[in-house]
Amino acid sequence: MLIVGLTGGIGCGKSAAAEIFARLGAMVIDTDQIAHQLTALGQPAVTAIGEQFGEDYFLPDGNLDRDRLRNLVFSDAAARKQLEALLHPLIKEEVRRRLLTAPPPYAIVAVPLLLETGAYREMVQRILVVDCGKEQQVERVMARSRLSGEEVRAIMASQISRSERLRLADDIIDNHGDRSALQQQVEPLHRRYLQLA
Repeated sequence: MLIVGLTGGIGCGKSAAAEIFARLGAMVIDTDQIAHQLTALGQPAVTAIGEQFGEDYFLPDGNLDRDRLRNLVFSDAAARKQLEALLHPLIKEEVRRRLLTAPPPYAIVAVPLLLETGAYREMVQRILVVDCGKEQQVERVMARSRLSGEEVRAIMASQISRSERLRLADDIIDNHGDRSALQQQVEPLHRRYLQLA
């Protein structure tokens, strides 16, 4: 089965593209969703995070303080590596498990840091990058979250450069436009992946 790794910088529209692929019938495995599930209240990963980072990173109800933890890992490279060492093996194992049951002919594995970590490179046959301009990234993330422009730029700085991401891509979606423009680019890629598979 063909496995396509979908990636892109924060705010470029990976989730929107993944939704369109799913509507067209592709199996989509989203590592961000898996990470969210693994860090829900009562999950083993949450206990490990508490042991590693301390109780300051939890809300009074016992849930992870995701905002505080995110601020830590994007300002402290060592903390980011610690968190990745805890979560990435669990996420990768779940991706493998889902791929075993994925219906043919192809699957999309959405991995925001696919090119930064290299952790899924042996799993995917093609790399699809969703791209847009830097200021558009900042505007989109600020519109959907409580992050400031400075915080968004800090996250962007922790990712590989746009030029390097585009250089490593097998396929590119230019997501400067609206949802219908995105759909017009996803549909031919869907047909191409069906042929390749």
